[in-house]
Amino acid sequence: MTDLPTLVFATQNQGKLVELKGLISQKVHLISLNELNFDEDIPETTGTLEGNAHQKASTIYKRFGKPCFSDDSGLFVNAIDGAPGVDSAHYSGSRDNEKNIALLLKNLDQIEDRSAYFKTVFCLITHDNTHYFEGIVKGSIANHPRGDNGFGYDPIFVPEGYHQTFGELDKEIKKSLSHRARATQSLIEFLRKTDL
Repeated sequence: MTDLPTLVFATQNQGKLVELKGLISQKVHLISLNELNFDEDIPETTGTLEGNAHQKASTIYKRFGKPCFSDDSGLFVNAIDGAPGVDSAHYSGSRDNEKNIALLLKNLDQIEDRSAYFKTVFCLITHDNTHYFEGIVKGSIANHPRGDNGFGYDPIFVPEGYHQTFGELDKEIKKSLSHRARATQSLIEFLRKTDL
């Protein structure tokens, strides 16, 4: 691992960290905010996924001077004007997955169009340059939570071409088709051609 370049992932979400390490570990030595002993809350106040990702990455880059990337992700449900969208993590007013899911299902009660998509945006800052990568996966919202794999809205999101939710799908299948996996693939392709 020591001969790999170090890259900071500006997150305190252990679910995201584990998922990303599995996708990117052969390209870089990924370290988290925990390994930098950074436990402050970084504001996410821009109102867009791109802006929030940049806000987090630039905060850590300025503080530590290490190549850094951050992500922001959201679940966008077409029938309710793209909600929960950029507010996905605290849709119910708190960072509580069960409350967020319950509120979303309540807001979709009696609505036939349950189409939705997950979107992830990565912001990478290296050598004072900023790069963005995104991944999208389309699907629909299940009527009730199913499965214990994953985190966030995974138990109610059914990706296109499948009958199971992300919460039910095998982790390897989810890893191959998730929005985060697609954004990560774009990031990996960039890292192959770029020196950190």
